[in-house]
Amino acid sequence: MYQFNTLVIGSGLAGLSLAIELANCGQKVAVLTKKELSECNSYYAQGGIAAVIDNNDSIEGHIKDTLVAGAGLCDAKAVRYIIENSANAINWLIAMGVKFDLDDDTSTGYHLTQEGGHNFRRILHVADATGAAVINTLIQKVKRHPNIQVFENFVAIDLITGYKIGLADNQCYGLYALNRNIGQILTFAATNTVLATGGAGKVYLYTTNPDIATGDGIAMAYRAGCRVANMEFMQFHPTCLYHANAKSFLISEAVRGEGGILKLPNGYRFMQDHDERLELAPRDIVAKAIDYEM
Repeated sequence: MYQFNTLVIGSGLAGLSLAIELANCGQKVAVLTKKELSECNSYYAQGGIAAVIDNNDSIEGHIKDTLVAGAGLCDAKAVRYIIENSANAINWLIAMGVKFDLDDDTSTGYHLTQEGGHNFRRILHVADATGAAVINTLIQKVKRHPNIQVFENFVAIDLITGYKIGLADNQCYGLYALNRNIGQILTFAATNTVLATGGAGKVYLYTTNPDIATGDGIAMAYRAGCRVANMEFMQFHPTCLYHANAKSFLISEAVRGEGGILKLPNGYRFMQDHDERLELAPRDIVAKAIDYEM
């Protein structure tokens, strides 16, 4: 049996950044991932990361753009918290060693692009492989940290909770995981267990999500008695290169931000500017698309 202060399941940006921060505080941390560390949704992100770092930009402007793009479905408190802390998150990544593209002609010193849904150039990027650059940088930090132990090719099976082992409480005590290298189920005990396993986009046949996005963490949390919400929200990129016999390939959203227009075969522009979308309820947008199709 392995024993740690904190067990982090998942090796995306959320899991790796948390592992580094906890390890820096002296905790003994384990990071489990079902394949290699770099196989995560975060790695495949292309265009960049939105943050308010330009003095001509504003928190309120970014919040407005986000709420409009969310068509009235966003959690306003969560949106505000994330955007108010966006610059701090970028500065943390820079301190970790992420080398965002520079531009000496801008006041920020960074090359900022504009993506769909944004009214301002606030996207920091590393060429068009931002996710790969971020994850590779953090992987090096994780692998070199004396307080972090990495377990690659380990598939999380189920959380160990009090009810399951005959205790009166339902506290989480760790995890059972399958070591795919040797075909053996091992026990991980931890004071804290963190699910950073991402979503379940791969349950759909056609998706730009990698094969690991199968919702394991959501299922484990549900079986342990956690509340599960917002499962109706799945990300489908509006731009991808589709082939019936091969994996779909994501085309960066920066294409739309730089002026690309998406149209159906009948000419209907199905990703309206957010100013237009602001005036329509989500059901009206769908109805309008159907009218054009007919």
